[in-house]
Amino acid sequence: MTRTETELEITRDDSSSHDVILEVRDVDVTFDMERGTSRVLDGVRFDVHRDEMLGIVGESGSGKSMFASALLNAVVDPGQTSGEIIYHPPDGEPVDVLSLSEFQLERFRWEEISMVFQGAMSSFNPTMKIGEHFEETIRAHGEDIEERMEHGWQLLADLYLDPGRVFDSYPHELSGGMKQRTLIALSLILEPKVLVMDEPTAALDLLMQRSIMSLLGNLQEEYDLTIVFITHDLPLVAGLADRLAVMYAFEFVEYGPSEQVIRDATHPYTRALLKSVPSVDASLEDMHPIEGESPDPVNAPSGCSYHPRCPLATVECVQADPDYHEVSEERGAACFHWEQSGDEIEYALGVDPDEFPESTAAFESEEETVVSLDDVDVHFEQAGLIDELFGKESVVRAVNDVSIELRENEVVALVGESGCGKTTLGKTVIGLQEPTDGSVSYRDQDIWEAKAGGGDYEFDDIRRALQIVHQDPGSSLNSSRTVRASLSAPLKRWRPDLGPSDRETVIYNLLKRVGMKPPEDYAARFPHQLSGGEKQRVVLVRALLMSPDLILADEAVSALDVSLRVEMMDLMLDLQELFDTSYLFISHDFSNARYLTEKSDGRIGIMYLGNLVEIGPAQEIISDPKHPYTKVLRWATPPLDPDEAKEANATDPPIREIDIPDPTDPPSGCPFQTRCPDAREVCTREVPELQCTEGAARVACFREDDDHEYWASEPIESDTVSLETESEAD
Repeated sequence: MTRTETELEITRDDSSSHDVILEVRDVDVTFDMERGTSRVLDGVRFDVHRDEMLGIVGESGSGKSMFASALLNAVVDPGQTSGEIIYHPPDGEPVDVLSLSEFQLERFRWEEISMVFQGAMSSFNPTMKIGEHFEETIRAHGEDIEERMEHGWQLLADLYLDPGRVFDSYPHELSGGMKQRTLIALSLILEPKVLVMDEPTAALDLLMQRSIMSLLGNLQEEYDLTIVFITHDLPLVAGLADRLAVMYAFEFVEYGPSEQVIRDATHPYTRALLKSVPSVDASLEDMHPIEGESPDPVNAPSGCSYHPRCPLATVECVQADPDYHEVSEERGAACFHWEQSGDEIEYALGVDPDEFPESTAAFESEEETVVSLDDVDVHFEQAGLIDELFGKESVVRAVNDVSIELRENEVVALVGESGCGKTTLGKTVIGLQEPTDGSVSYRDQDIWEAKAGGGDYEFDDIRRALQIVHQDPGSSLNSSRTVRASLSAPLKRWRPDLGPSDRETVIYNLLKRVGMKPPEDYAARFPHQLSGGEKQRVVLVRALLMSPDLILADEAVSALDVSLRVEMMDLMLDLQELFDTSYLFISHDFSNARYLTEKSDGRIGIMYLGNLVEIGPAQEIISDPKHPYTKVLRWATPPLDPDEAKEANATDPPIREIDIPDPTDPPSGCPFQTRCPDAREVCTREVPELQCTEGAARVACFREDDDHEYWASEPIESDTVSLETESEAD
């Protein structure tokens, strides 16, 4: 048969593949590098089933994203892809994806297989309105504009967006969650049969992640989609994926029905991964990091790639690469010892809430207060060019009337959605942000009075005592300085009594303490020669070298692999004991906040639109949340247990609106009243204050006062968000 530019290459007719939409056979992806060939997919063989949601999980660098790119023949140069990827359309002959021309690929990638990437902002042209993006895509494929735009309108409505507003907006005018949902709608505009999603929710808040995942399940059923969902977050896909495939060292090591894999994993790596995941419903004692490091793609180990880290490894594992062993008809595991793994590597998915340890009233601690905030406001004026021309000003109320005390050797975690004021409050606590109103004191000394030259403490001494560890350690390390030079700088300034030899001894001892051995080797490295976890260790050591009283850890583990987070948080707690320091830990992840605070008898504070709405002992906040917003965040935190995950996914979120209000135009009264399912008329005009509850927590909600006017006030007539596929447009 003669091929033309408009035809997709026909490879073969395989009637046995009627339930398979994508066949991957012996696929390699390689990059030629100065130090050798980097093999980032290694002989992958796998089938994607029609109409399934396939979850692909594994650590960073395991090959997940490269597998996604290979499915669309979209590996960037100079990468080389070999093997076979066969697409089976619903009608017609099979297609050899790796043999398609560039012209054929342009049509194939939107009409048959579409992809949603992690960074929604980088997927849109900032100079074009959203509607123009949709029209451009439709025209490029020769489709009817009016018909397809009507379909786009429906897709946006199904994703709980206002189509009219979205189409008329520029990308920067939409929130991160709105952009990500819009990108999903754009990827479905030509009704592809397969949707590949590469970490599409990684940069989003808990609530938006859960909402999008629930909406995906509905979209899959509504539009007969096959979804390949790639993530490092196992709990996120636990209750939604039909099957799970686990990647390690550039190949699949285990696959099978989602519930079976999670409940009874057979590959040692899968079991270790499940054991390392921070969870809100598992025992802290059951969580342990995976020892060792992922293999180098240029120098992967012989035999089983996992054997250097595997407690079950034998000589056979070192010498031979295992094939898939049939665990059951639908399951496979590439391991010689899969039958023994369950006895050797135990893990628990959750514990009975009644077995959780009783919470302690941490805020009644007798420890001395390090930093205290009293009625602090932080407001920012934001005026764009258009606003200035018309004399308009918009004020972002980043922090509103917050009072809090942070004590010695305490861990406090602030949790909330992006834009709720967590980071601004944190920077205010350590003296990096001056409050608009209220006071911030370090050991009873007003920080900003000290900066003006008054008080008992020098401002420089206060700043030394209050340190910060950023989310992205790479950006806070000088790329042209070695680890030794970066760590020597604070010692030279604050410990002038130490000579070069003594400074080196201190640095080596600390590097050894945080697991960077041999320390002489790591001290001589530059930042680009370190992994993400190693860079985070260096930044933490640098902050601790100044013997601070308090460290602001701003999303300090969110950029790390899920398998490394427990290890990093354990390290933080070990160093806290050594240096007698306190942490203010900022996170949008309830699981991370719970692990760090519950292990240290600390507190969790919940922030919403600049307000502290609940604060108390970790276990009380997790197991018995009082504020409606805390309950929403708790709902949004996916459990690892498949049964609990399915039950949670079957319930609508306890919220009336998915998207957070504009911080330049916050609601009157209670800041949460526009989204609260329990809001009443009084909530629209009065602001609740933090008050004590029956437990140890304090909550800013009228419902905690049995005698409040709230109970006689009229309920606000509004339904909670429903994740059914029917929209208002229907």
